[in-house]
Amino acid sequence: MSYNVLVVDDSKTARMMLVKTLRVSGLKINEVFTAENGAHALEMLRENWIDLVITDLHMPVMSGMEMVEKMAADGLLSTLPVIVISSDASQQRMDELHGHGIRDYLCKPVRPERVKEVVESILEAAP
Repeated sequence: MSYNVLVVDDSKTARMMLVKTLRVSGLKINEVFTAENGAHALEMLRENWIDLVITDLHMPVMSGMEMVEKMAADGLLSTLPVIVISSDASQQRMDELHGHGIRDYLCKPVRPERVKEVVESILEAAP
């Protein structure tokens, strides 16, 4: 089985780095979709089959936190794993996001090996 991943970040460089990391990771990745903010990501989720979301928090239009809250309200987080990658390392923010059901929280800068490790553990645990 191969997986579809949605990468959400307002930085084109960050999005491309994550896409490249996923592509060369050796993981069974089918397609990597990208979005520049939470609002665009929610549109992508309605239009495409997505198995995993990797998102930043601080973005214009709709932040990653707002996106996670909307996903939680819709019940999406119970079935769709989300990984947050952010420069916001506050324990309060991490606890709040885990309370909404995100699967993991990585602090920037993040090593590609760490991204692969976390993505692999989440996808392997998927039913």
